[in-house]
Amino acid sequence: MQFRPVGAAALLIEVDSPLEWFAALDAERAAGRLPVVDIVPGARTVLLDGVTDPVGLAAEMSGWAFDPASVPPEPPLTVDVRFDGVDLPFVAEIAGVSEDEVVDVLTGTELRVAFCGFAPGFAYLSGLPWNVPRLGTPRTRVPAGSVALAAEFAGIYPTASPGGWRIVGHSEALLFDVNRTPPALMTPGRTVRFRAS
Repeated sequence: MQFRPVGAAALLIEVDSPLEWFAALDAERAAGRLPVVDIVPGARTVLLDGVTDPVGLAAEMSGWAFDPASVPPEPPLTVDVRFDGVDLPFVAEIAGVSEDEVVDVLTGTELRVAFCGFAPGFAYLSGLPWNVPRLGTPRTRVPAGSVALAAEFAGIYPTASPGGWRIVGHSEALLFDVNRTPPALMTPGRTVRFRAS
């Protein structure tokens, strides 16, 4: 584990398992033992934001003796999806299977929120067996609730926005709600399963 202060109020931690560290650090924050404003996992890092003394916190954390893998995961989340997306035939073609088999794989695979970004409530879901190329030119408007694939990730557009991912379906799930705690339905590390509706 390596610590890198970022500016005057953030600390970047390089770790082998950022999702496990996110869960462990979030539990420490909830227990009042980690005074930070936000915890943001990345592909190989965890960023602690709103830190009063990044250098001091790094020194303190380097002496911590806890196992991030010991934090129990959140229960899996099931999301209903209508698999009628315009790009479903393309995904079937590049995967070398039928459209029904694409749906079988998508509903039979346990996905995991690797990290969040792009828009509030947008989760990058890892675990796909394919690497799906993005559109050459992004669409100017992708409807809210569109379930889409790009590279090794699946995701659901929380609001209508431009986007270049391959649309395979649609979900009515409310992905972001400022009146909910936490506001995002899908949080880093959580497992997600699609269910055909």
